Amino acid sequence: MLTLHLLILAIIQGVTELFPISSLGHSILVPAVLQWPIDRQAPWFLPYIVVLHLGTAAALFIYFRRDWFALLGGAWKARGRPSDPNARLFWLLVVGTIPAGLIGLALEHKIRLLFGGFTVAAVFLMVNGVILFIGDALKRRAARHELTTMGWARAFGIGIAQALALIPGISRSGVTLVAGVWSGLDYASSARFSFLLATPVISAAGLLEVPRLVMHRARLPEGLMLTIVAGGILAGVFAWLSTWVLMKYLGKTEVTALRPFGIYCLAAGAVALLLHFA
Repeated sequence: MLTLHLLILAIIQGVTELFPISSLGHSILVPAVLQWPIDRQAPWFLPYIVVLHLGTAAALFIYFRRDWFALLGGAWKARGRPSDPNARLFWLLVVGTIPAGLIGLALEHKIRLLFGGFTVAAVFLMVNGVILFIGDALKRRAARHELTTMGWARAFGIGIAQALALIPGISRSGVTLVAGVWSGLDYASSARFSFLLATPVISAAGLLEVPRLVMHRARLPEGLMLTIVAGGILAGVFAWLSTWVLMKYLGKTEVTALRPFGIYCLAAGAVALLLHFA
């Protein structure tokens, strides 16, 4: 039964990491509401979540592989200068990655200890819904800019917004999408920047924890390593599908694109609280 629950959790991770509805919040709320026998304090659990994130990062890189080759090629040809549009976008992503990286390394453990409970995750999932409604409101009056002409300060601001996703219930893709819209981007450009920004952050977080998985592999219950690998593959497949759906959806839907996700977050958080305290 544990294997089935872990594989379902992998699918949830793959979908909710890219949809603006908080993968971390769902990884806390869903098992608790459904009373799954998953020990989040087990030494293998965090490495398992790490493998799911690596699957997600791999899916993002595969989906945006042409973008990454163009960005890296542009940065190389420009000799590190932001003169080429691809080189400029590359450095915008570097600037946007810095805040989440620094805050994550310095404060992630303390934030998880402070905000890791069920109630907090449910409440902040509802807060995330409000943030998505604000994004739609901003969209109505935001001037549109090209992604490569976005200022350095705004890219840094999107990076700071990304760090809020350390709080369970706050969606990384959601807050960066809204921050991108606030900066004057349309939904499609904001989503592209958000997903490109996610690749190095998710990859780095995963790679930092790989040694822990290697260290504990000999003590894993029989068959669990196969489940972990299968979970990573499932997370990657569903992350790729989620990215494809979202890029199509946000490219075609104007003004109220984030509202359905906002409604879902408000409803899901409220229902989780009701079920928990009923």
